Amino acid sequence: MGRTPMWCCLARSMNTSFPKFQQDWGSGSWTVKQRKILQKRRNGALRSRQEQVANEILMHFRAQRKNQGELSLSDSIDGDGDGNSLSLMDTISVDDNMLEELDARDACVKVRRCVRDCLEPRESMIITLRYGLSGKRPMTQREIAEQCGISRSYISRIEKKALKKLEAAMEGR
Repeated sequence: MGRTPMWCCLARSMNTSFPKFQQDWGSGSWTVKQRKILQKRRNGALRSRQEQVANEILMHFRAQRKNQGELSLSDSIDGDGDGNSLSLMDTISVDDNMLEELDARDACVKVRRCVRDCLEPRESMIITLRYGLSGKRPMTQREIAEQCGISRSYISRIEKKALKKLEAAMEGR
């Protein structure tokens, strides 16, 4: 080979290396390879390391923004007076009768479904009005009789018959 260029000597003295350049120095293909690399970079096919790092940072911020409103119940929020850490789970209170309320709500849903599916339309209307299944206040037999234009005793018979049907249907489910 020939003489080493001056800038290579300077690079060596500064502990800087140019392995790709030094490797291809003798073949003369360095400029061709550099042109191809620069052309790819201009076309967007090859991204610089700086662009790759910037893209990674942006992806991290997007992921953080996506999970911004989420909290873990085991996250430590503060310490108590004794130096123990408190988690979010420790500070959330639960009603003691929550299970009973859930059971009652589930039973109401089942009853409403059974009233809708198992009874005749008139029976269903009377039971719904009588026991307030539609979210309104329960009505008396007299109020239902006035609304329907029939006697209170007839409302009583329809209610009794409908309740027997409901009982049989609920036992079967």
